[in-house]
Amino acid sequence: MSEPFDFLSFHRAVVATVAARGVSWKAVSEETGVSQSTLSRMSSGRQPDAASLTALSAWSGLNPVDFYGLKARDAEPLAMVSTLLRSDPHLDDEGADALEAIIKTAYERFRRTPPEQ
Repeated sequence: MSEPFDFLSFHRAVVATVAARGVSWKAVSEETGVSQSTLSRMSSGRQPDAASLTALSAWSGLNPVDFYGLKARDAEPLAMVSTLLRSDPHLDDEGADALEAIIKTAYERFRRTPPEQ
């Protein structure tokens, strides 16, 4: 049986996107067509309907598949982070290198060994 959609992680990613773009939730509502009441309910842990999830995914650039179950990943997490940092038009190579070093250090510190199966 597959794991359910990880709504909490999706919501955290949307919150991070809102913060990074420096926009208000009202602006998110206007740009996506997702009602402010739906956005408010989401902050309380309620899941949006499919249309709202789709609109927020399109607006944020998040792929909902990335939040569904325990899917096998071809790339290592640090490689994916590096790719994302280097694709950010707001970062030059020096900034991406610095952030990658910080994230790598933190990741290695907090990474746990997977349990034996």
